[in-house]
Amino acid sequence: MKLSVLDQSVSLAGAGEDAALRDTLALAQHCEALGYERFWCSEHHNLPTIVGSAPEVLLAAIAARTTRIRLGSAGVMLPHYSAFKVAEQFRVLDALAPGRLDLGVGRAPGGDLRTARALNPNALASAEDFPQQVQALQAWVGGARHLGIAAHPLPPEGAGEERAPQLWVLGSSDYGAQLAAHLGLPYAFAYFFMDGQGVEQALHLYRTLYQPSARHAKPQATICVWALVAETDEQARHHALSRERWRLDRARGVLGPLLPPDEVARRGFTDAELQQLAPLRHKAFVGSPATVGRQLRSLAAALELDELVVNTWAFDPAVRRRSYALLAEEFNLLEGGA
Repeated sequence: MKLSVLDQSVSLAGAGEDAALRDTLALAQHCEALGYERFWCSEHHNLPTIVGSAPEVLLAAIAARTTRIRLGSAGVMLPHYSAFKVAEQFRVLDALAPGRLDLGVGRAPGGDLRTARALNPNALASAEDFPQQVQALQAWVGGARHLGIAAHPLPPEGAGEERAPQLWVLGSSDYGAQLAAHLGLPYAFAYFFMDGQGVEQALHLYRTLYQPSARHAKPQATICVWALVAETDEQARHHALSRERWRLDRARGVLGPLLPPDEVARRGFTDAELQQLAPLRHKAFVGSPATVGRQLRSLAAALELDELVVNTWAFDPAVRRRSYALLAEEFNLLEGGA
């Protein structure tokens, strides 16, 4: 079993956004030393909680600080941008970290619609062109100079060395699964978005409809889960209070930085809030290494996966790093040859 990381540069109460970005850099180095396979950065816009808005910039900084771990976006929200420009950015990144780049792309706005229009006034129309954008990107990251798509500018002759970041389609519905299958690309399902709803159907469609491509003869799938590990189940559940409070507040349209778990515990939850949390807690991957390890192995076996991507939020950066360390020990990542 391989484990990877998705980091979202989450802001913390009482700390600036710059601290969240610096913690992302430190976490990438930490996870490389622990034997994780990949380190992916997300793209969100105009949100007070998730401040990672430019994964390509963060990846350049991480590339300068790491040597082995694969680096990637999870993902670039492609309708905001020119596919050609994204290809150029990731070919430069691949030159900085040769053979280590994953280019994950998604169709969602990564923020509210007003922000999407600020990024691209034609964002909604561009989302309808997402399959064509992915096809163009697929060719351009591989160094193609001719696509046969007149609406797109062509890379110039002698556009550069052959660089080929690995392209992934990200999604949380059947749409992305079917597109990835049609184009013969790896697929990552955002399990933590909907607490796993729809994952079986999406992976079934992806594998059943998969059409082999030159680079990917067989389907390659993973899912991203949210997990938090501590020495004991009780400690892990306490640290998870920060995200639980955030989930409840988000449902009310109230967004803000992550709060300390001690503060959340003192404030407590209403009976109605506890009812809302019950299904979340039932499905949560929160606990000791043995508890979470058992849950993740069971999920991976049920979905026939050999790699999981783990996203972890904690108010204390040391708690988050410890969570990834305990999970790495539980899965013997370094012994696995990373």
